[in-house]
Amino acid sequence: MSGFHKRKQVATSGPMNEINVTPMVDVMLVMLIIFMVITPMLTKGMSVDLVKTKNPVALKNADRDDAILISVTKDGKVYLGSDQFPNLNELGVKVKDRLAALQDKTVYMKNDSRARFERVVEVIDNLRAFGVDQLGLITEQVKDGSTAAPPPAGV
Repeated sequence: MSGFHKRKQVATSGPMNEINVTPMVDVMLVMLIIFMVITPMLTKGMSVDLVKTKNPVALKNADRDDAILISVTKDGKVYLGSDQFPNLNELGVKVKDRLAALQDKTVYMKNDSRARFERVVEVIDNLRAFGVDQLGLITEQVKDGSTAAPPPAGV
């Protein structure tokens, strides 16, 4: 019996003084994956590089779920939410129908800083023709030390 030792058994009747963190880590990793997948889907409208301004006005109602948000991309495509509208008359009809059910009659536009100005004006004129009187242009504030975007091509 010289090389064979018996281990002492520790009594397990008392509380454990170690925390098992494995289940917490598992839950946190699952939540991280869920947020990474869901977050890109939460953006309203199309993703555009907003025009940068020095003194933007806060448009708090633009973040509401029922806000009408129109986007003009750098290649001139027009979106209402995430639906593309190649025909501006169809866009005008759709906006007019949605405005009828809302208290706030403001339509919000976010335009890419490289979008052609004539396309933006064309969309605004079309919206005005369909009775849109209140229009909010969504911009981004210029950060200190940064410069505004270059003018659009062809200008």
